[in-house]
Amino acid sequence: MVRSILVANPKGGSGKSTLATNLAGFYASAGRRVMLGDVDRQQSSLRWLAGRADDLPAIQGWEVVPGEPARPPRGTQVMVLDSAAGLHGKKLTALLRRVDRVLVPIQPSPFDMWATEDFFQQILAEKALRKSRVFMGVVGMRVDPRTRSAKELEQFLASHDIPVLGWLRDTQLYVQVAAGGLSLFDLPSSRSARDREAWAPILDWLGQSGSDDWCDK
Repeated sequence: MVRSILVANPKGGSGKSTLATNLAGFYASAGRRVMLGDVDRQQSSLRWLAGRADDLPAIQGWEVVPGEPARPPRGTQVMVLDSAAGLHGKKLTALLRRVDRVLVPIQPSPFDMWATEDFFQQILAEKALRKSRVFMGVVGMRVDPRTRSAKELEQFLASHDIPVLGWLRDTQLYVQVAAGGLSLFDLPSSRSARDREAWAPILDWLGQSGSDDWCDK
């Protein structure tokens, strides 16, 4: 069975592509057959994928056949979808029907919280979520969890009963790896240990922690 994760936020610049590409990189480094889908006009994730070296763990894109809908390559185990800014309405509903988990990257600023509030209301109202078929969690982006702004973000999300899964710090490491089609999980642990540790609770929520095999459950 293909497991699918939607990375979504209606606000541009929230960190969707950073989250999606590194998530795909994690599953590829763990030996999974991964597809990275990009439904954003900017195609940031697919541009990242195009720059990925052949000797790195393989990540595939959509298989597109003229006259047929795009679909994951045969044998895909994990599908990561990087969504467009402004996602709402029927397009959001259609994507929710295809996924098992929804990750929402958000930065701890009033503008980001205001822009995301209506999105949370819509996504929580979807039938798939009400029936607990799709689960949603938030990842704080470019933030120190000890700051006041992080606490305010936690309070904002608690009012919507949405969990904060983890905090990814503001570091140039993500920019550096992205430029070469790399993910954090393609780097030596000596260089990426601190940031990999920040990913642990996110991966645990997704069902991939330690020796657990989420894809086979």
